[in-house]
Amino acid sequence: MSADKPIVWTIAGSDSGGGAGIQADLATMTDLGCHACSVIASVTAQNSVAVNGVEPVSEAILLAQLDTLLADLPPRAIKIGLLANQRQIHLVADWLLTHIRPLRTKEGQPIPVILDPVMVASCGDALAAQVKMQGKAQGEEGESSTQPKQGGLDFTPFRGVLSLITPNLSEFGRLLGEETTSRDEILTQAKRLSNQLACHLLITGGDKGALWQSEWAEDLFVCNEVAHTSAIHQHRGFCLSSERLDNPNHHGSGCTLSSAIASFLAQGLVLHDAILIAKAYVSQGIRFASAVGAGAGPLARCGWPAGLTSLPLIVDAQMPATSRQSLNFPKLQRPIGVYPVVDRLETLEQLLAAGASTAQLRIKLADDGLADIKPVGAPDESALEAVIKEAIALGRAYDAQVFINDHWQLALKHGAFGIHLGQEDLCSADLEAIAKAGIALGISSHGVFELALASQLNPSYLALGHIFPTPTKSMPSNPQGLKHLAHMVALWAPNCPRVAIGGIDASRLGQVKQTGVEAVAVVRAVTQAESPGEAYRQLASMWEMAHDAR
Repeated sequence: MSADKPIVWTIAGSDSGGGAGIQADLATMTDLGCHACSVIASVTAQNSVAVNGVEPVSEAILLAQLDTLLADLPPRAIKIGLLANQRQIHLVADWLLTHIRPLRTKEGQPIPVILDPVMVASCGDALAAQVKMQGKAQGEEGESSTQPKQGGLDFTPFRGVLSLITPNLSEFGRLLGEETTSRDEILTQAKRLSNQLACHLLITGGDKGALWQSEWAEDLFVCNEVAHTSAIHQHRGFCLSSERLDNPNHHGSGCTLSSAIASFLAQGLVLHDAILIAKAYVSQGIRFASAVGAGAGPLARCGWPAGLTSLPLIVDAQMPATSRQSLNFPKLQRPIGVYPVVDRLETLEQLLAAGASTAQLRIKLADDGLADIKPVGAPDESALEAVIKEAIALGRAYDAQVFINDHWQLALKHGAFGIHLGQEDLCSADLEAIAKAGIALGISSHGVFELALASQLNPSYLALGHIFPTPTKSMPSNPQGLKHLAHMVALWAPNCPRVAIGGIDASRLGQVKQTGVEAVAVVRAVTQAESPGEAYRQLASMWEMAHDAR
């Protein structure tokens, strides 16, 4: 099997109408560039208007499918859909705990397992035994637990093997055994269920209920610890809102969402990015869906999302609504092109003299534990202000767009042209003061989730990274690579330029420009050159001559 085709399994029920279940999963996984394998847990007799029968397969054939696939086609991710009864839940959970839990991805992480607790078809007919969870008396720890009522399905055997569970709001209520009536209550119960199953939780709110809005489809994402993700985006709840589409043809949307998440995880995306892009994929599928039979039609399969007019709005569920989305920062006065990032005033002046119209001064203090560039003789705090003041003066002298990294208070005090901030800095920086002063703002992002968050602030530019491995900065994220960079660029065009950064040198300029990104940042390619000014001129010329795939 080609390395470009990650293997993804679906363990679910067969939909004879072809709109949901195994059929929707296979179509989605294939559409997104994966090799899809299926384990059929039940056979349903259904069309677009009714479910007329559900029959589980035998335990022997269910296990035989799992064992046979594992022997030759081990998964990079697994999606679980309809399991018809409690025995199947125990059987699949035990098998996964024994055979899949010990496996690891090439990054050393557990194999992602996504559970879509399917209970009711889009037409309203039941597919599985009714699920009902009820609160139990508080234990010695003072926390309540949830256990299944007699006769209902209990998903707790999956504890320890699941990465994510994706109920819609109706299914979430069935899991709890009660209807939630407010957003605060949903968040509290979601955290409880997430802890109970030891996994992340995505509640989709497209159906009517406490999350329902006439103009927006809102989902709730509750995450715990997530590998290769900034700490500020872990152990939190996020509301993800996108435009509600007026199209009745959305059969199999839940199956499509969960199998898309599994497909993106199999291709190396972090969970936050996989969820956001999968949400965009489903929206794109609904937008272009059409009826096949008398009932709701299946989603269209349009490949990796591209050409979106907007990304889902992300709001921290624990924080009160703010006016940050109304902030606006100045647009850049000229194209960025090649964007050198340096740590010395001498180098900055050489680059400006060589014609660099945009540059960044990135100085880390010697006692900064997170420092990514620590030159010998880095200034202490007392000398830092003088250095930044002189850098700002150099920018004015050369009529250049000089950005100051991190030290926003000093940049604001001395009227810098621009400030560059990382995601972690956005929480503490006075963004309103920066915007009011008319100072340009550049923001780092590491993946689509952070890109969407940063774009909500209407910055002057967005940095996308890191593209290639680089020793100049220690980051929790993995390198994006050219393929993911191209997908991010094609996904959506913001109202500001995007700058690719991380491990980029002369040998990679052409490949990076082919992705369609508007600009490129370079660090070692100029700072380690014998003549930084000459190195910049050569890089700028190469970038100008490189082919843009757009």
